[in-house]
Amino acid sequence: MILKEIEKPFKTVQEIMVKRRISLKDIAEEIGVSISTVSRGLRNHPDISAELTAKIKALADLHNYSPNPMAMGLLKQRTKMIGVIIPDLVTHFFSSVISGIDEVAEANGYFVIVSSSNESCRKEKENIQNLMKARVEGFIVCLSQETSDYAHFEQIIEAEIPLVFFDRVCLQDKVPTVVADSFEAARGITRHFCENKAQRIAYISGPDYLNISDERRLGYLQGLLDYGREFHAEYLEKCDLSPESAAAATQRLLSLAAPPDAIFGINDAVVFAAMKEIRKHGLEVPKDVMLVGFTDEFHATVVHPMLTSVMHPTQEMGRVAARLFLELTDNMNISPKSVILKTKLIIRESSIKH
Repeated sequence: MILKEIEKPFKTVQEIMVKRRISLKDIAEEIGVSISTVSRGLRNHPDISAELTAKIKALADLHNYSPNPMAMGLLKQRTKMIGVIIPDLVTHFFSSVISGIDEVAEANGYFVIVSSSNESCRKEKENIQNLMKARVEGFIVCLSQETSDYAHFEQIIEAEIPLVFFDRVCLQDKVPTVVADSFEAARGITRHFCENKAQRIAYISGPDYLNISDERRLGYLQGLLDYGREFHAEYLEKCDLSPESAAAATQRLLSLAAPPDAIFGINDAVVFAAMKEIRKHGLEVPKDVMLVGFTDEFHATVVHPMLTSVMHPTQEMGRVAARLFLELTDNMNISPKSVILKTKLIIRESSIKH
């Protein structure tokens, strides 16, 4: 507790401040109200009583509270700009999501500024700072593959800046999210393999801390259970989403005493790398190893054999993310929504044995 902390002998407020900067969350916990109530009280919001406002300001003054630097990028007036941060600018998946975001944004008089993290958490943080300087009203974000610490997003939440996550998400109890139904999609892939007589089904996952890795793993396990298949841990491989790591994971699978005769990956890029590695081993798709991807990139239809893949409703994902963002700009106190969109398995040559 803050008040108890400053009552300890030989400690001044300044000494405590050096040790730890007081935040809105600290003040909220001390008074027993929400962070948003403290923030509005400090701004003399009419919804907050004069008595509570005075109490909030007194405690803030007592601790020499200064606003979070993250909040300094906000303007009092509306800028009608949304900052969108994605892992890369090349993948069709993300360009399609951006198209959906832009459609809703434009219809509501907003502009979209897009930046790429290049799958780097450091770059992701830099993007946030740069977009704040550009005076965006808030953010729509897909996490980088490196992001496992969410402190920079906690700062955005504390500053009451609108924030929405899509596809790769976190902090779902605090932030609105929109995702594809990865569990059912992976379950459907596994069932599809079983129906096509696959005996040893493998999954190449991504980093454990990504929500899509875990959801697709659980769907894979459920799909095996649906057909009474036993799970073998050696058929669950991991990669860091790079082609090199995906190829290495495939090589490990193919070197098993009983290698898999069916593999699906966390995304199409991983499966393209797997396809290349399978051919290096003198094997054929789908004769020796059936393959299924995720996200149904454009290249799925130009490789040979054409890749079976899970089609995401990418444009709709963007539209929903933008609508969730606009809801936040109208009311930051609404409960965060988690929207789950249905996917569709597009069956092509890579998963059907003739």
